[in-house]
Amino acid sequence: MNLHYFVSVLFLLQLHLSFGQGRTKVRFNENWHFTLHDQLEYRLDDKDAQDWELVELPHDWSIKADFGAAYPAGNAGGALLGGIGWYSREFQLPTSDKGKCIQLHFGGIYRYAELWINGVYLGKIPNGYLSFTVDLTPHLKYGNQNNRIAVRVDNSKQPNSRWYTGSGIYRDVYLIKTSPVYLNESETFISTPEVRGTLGALKVQSKLSSITAAKGSSYGKKYQLTVWDPHGNLLLTKTGTAQNGNIDETVSVDKLMHWSPEAPNLYRVQLALLNRNNKVDDHIERKIGFRTFRFDAKMGFYLNGKPLKILGVCMHHDLGALGAAFNKSAAKRQLLMMKEMGANAIRTAHNPPAEELLDLCDEMGILVYNEAFDMWKKRKNKFDYHIDFPTAHLSDLEAFVRRDRNHTSVILWSIGNEIREQFDSTGIALTQEMARLVRFLDPTRPVTAALTENNYAKNFIAQAQALDVLGFNYKHEDYDKLPVEFKDKPLLASETVSALQTRAVYDKLQDTIQFWPASSKDKYVVHGNPDFTVSAYDNVAAYWGTSHEKAWLAVKNRPFLAGTFVWTGFDYLGEPVPYPYPARSSYYGIVDLAGIPKDVYYMYQSEWTDKDVLHLLPHWNWKEGDTVDVWAYYNRADDVELFLNGKSLGTSMKTADQLHAAWKVPFQKGELKAIKRRNGHIVQEATVRTATDAHRVEIVLEHEKYATGESRDLYFVTATLVDKVGQHVLHNDQEIEFIVKGNGKVLGTDNGFQADLRGLHHPKRKTFKGKALGIIQKTDSAPCTVIIRSALGEQTITI
Repeated sequence: MNLHYFVSVLFLLQLHLSFGQGRTKVRFNENWHFTLHDQLEYRLDDKDAQDWELVELPHDWSIKADFGAAYPAGNAGGALLGGIGWYSREFQLPTSDKGKCIQLHFGGIYRYAELWINGVYLGKIPNGYLSFTVDLTPHLKYGNQNNRIAVRVDNSKQPNSRWYTGSGIYRDVYLIKTSPVYLNESETFISTPEVRGTLGALKVQSKLSSITAAKGSSYGKKYQLTVWDPHGNLLLTKTGTAQNGNIDETVSVDKLMHWSPEAPNLYRVQLALLNRNNKVDDHIERKIGFRTFRFDAKMGFYLNGKPLKILGVCMHHDLGALGAAFNKSAAKRQLLMMKEMGANAIRTAHNPPAEELLDLCDEMGILVYNEAFDMWKKRKNKFDYHIDFPTAHLSDLEAFVRRDRNHTSVILWSIGNEIREQFDSTGIALTQEMARLVRFLDPTRPVTAALTENNYAKNFIAQAQALDVLGFNYKHEDYDKLPVEFKDKPLLASETVSALQTRAVYDKLQDTIQFWPASSKDKYVVHGNPDFTVSAYDNVAAYWGTSHEKAWLAVKNRPFLAGTFVWTGFDYLGEPVPYPYPARSSYYGIVDLAGIPKDVYYMYQSEWTDKDVLHLLPHWNWKEGDTVDVWAYYNRADDVELFLNGKSLGTSMKTADQLHAAWKVPFQKGELKAIKRRNGHIVQEATVRTATDAHRVEIVLEHEKYATGESRDLYFVTATLVDKVGQHVLHNDQEIEFIVKGNGKVLGTDNGFQADLRGLHHPKRKTFKGKALGIIQKTDSAPCTVIIRSALGEQTITI
């Protein structure tokens, strides 16, 4: 079949990108038709799909449904539907395109995608997370004749995942036109083999491909390499000739500006293919950063020669109310919130991410632990990837590495998460096979896996001696055993915490951590909350986890651990431990599904940044006679003093094993105030007051900070209930309706509550603990009006 994978161009800044005379790359997301039915005749060239639903890609049909208990994915899969869907698009090509290579690039289709062009079968892609390219050239029509691409997507066999996957063509699609002889993107590898101070080497390798039968015409082609510095200044231009269709060029760069989380300097690198007249036939571009890094068995991780603790979070691929449908500004919102919290890394749990997500990580200075698989041959669900692994894992792994190896942000290749072959000898050969392939494709980065067995004698993946860095999930109490069991191996806490919280819910604090469920014998918590909430105090966790504070302290105090990846940065759809349906999204996140931080966000910010932090919890609406546990997350202070209605309740401070100040306070209506002092001077205050009933809706519109320069950038409208004096109201929730007048639409709404069963596509949303989110997209550049309507009145904003 005429399918191959390739690395997509990183330098994507506009909807239409021109690559000299020989290459264009155009988004191909509009004017698709979709149906959630299955008939084989849909593949035919003359099939009329005009009566199908008109959709714009990326598209996730599952998120358009309401939640339900009967879907076979279960609440672990998000309690949303799967099924089989078809996509169709017609398009025309000018006669001037004859002789060119015409390809379609798909960022990801979940799952089992089959493709036809003009009725001709092109092939099947089982892996729902990998990008791929299909060559249309031999089957196309030109001039006034229509071409029709048909895509069948089969996500009917459920359950096939431990989390929500989404369904459909959920990432971007591009139409690519090149000259008949062109640069092969999957064979293009740009690396920095030497970085010494302000001097560095840039190595560019590529191969030429041709759509013609006589490929000899590609040999001897002239190329030109051009490099610009991070400020856009031209650094160098060098020409050469491909030998037997291969390009291998190394150039020196001086006065380097290094890439780091604090200063993500990127150099623009362009490789152009020239014809006999020295005109550009084809070219590709990347943005590359110069950095060095290494893992050390005793001292952790070094970046650019300096020790750096990896402060990471695990991230699933959904974007809350958008489902799996990728949007760059929504992804930037998530990443920026994590970076503002102090995170410097993410783990792409547990699958290849969108290519554009890695673009953002390159640009924002976020380290990436890039993961390929959640299982190998041994299944975790009946219909998961274990079915395809025996025949597809090497080609999928190769496609994954080739696609992402030009991303400076990527520092680790993970070949698996909690793989069950670690418990038997079959894990040895599989580990060696995959690690060998990764190193062949990219010798510049270490290979790892996220393991659970910390006894070397029982861990066959570790015994394979093929991993450069060993990642271990949970079991923080055994960290000190790891350097003994796994001598001279760099170590990483690849997954930690698994604490459970619902934003702004505060149960009576227990003396010890509560484990919900208590053990592996229980699928769900036995004595949880009847309203399917979990307390936002950091004192409830799944039985295999612990609190955020304990997990972080265990990593913080051990220099041999390179860093941590907290499970998880954001709540995500599916896997709603500890509850059955109607719970349908996770409780693990530091930030809830709507993108509203939970209290523990500020614990991390106080530990991971130098920003002045003082966050006071909980709210101050209780019953007379209640004794309330009051906490304050803070940093950069001698202590924190608490006042109730102007009366001091004393000072408190962090301890060696507690990362918050704490008081027990008999409730009285009024004002609770925390004051932070440094060197005896007040530097910060935080206040909560007893709120009355909701009086109005306070609106915050966010767009500019998450903008990426694309027309599809989103507007995030947060509605907060406040009383007459502006105090946040948590006890008097109201239904909010988001209405768009003009050239725009409501893409989704959310409130962060894990058991809210109204579909996330609905424009109406009841606030949860006084907050709700509306996600708005403009359909053109003209202004549109957003109306936020509730029983408290109506507010209007123009975007």
